[in-house]
Amino acid sequence: MPITKSAKKALRQSKRRMLKNRGARQEIRTAVKKMRELAGQKNIEEAKQFLPRLYQVLDKAAKRRVIEKNTAARKKSRLTRLFNSLKTNSK
Repeated sequence: MPITKSAKKALRQSKRRMLKNRGARQEIRTAVKKMRELAGQKNIEEAKQFLPRLYQVLDKAAKRRVIEKNTAARKKSRLTRLFNSLKTNSK
């Protein structure tokens, strides 16, 4: 356990940040899972409407440094490619 006053404060901050980051990561996982689910169901219209929400979640997490900027870009790229493959396969 921390002994000094500053170490106690650092522990409190660390716990707060951990909870916030955990929530943000869970939101990312949920959004990615939903997008993959929509792709699996070949539900193009819902996926099209959900894509901006997915971008928003990833960009916000990257902005808050929960995930790296390049990680967010990679996830967006791969999920967009998945969505585009749905559009081309449906024709």
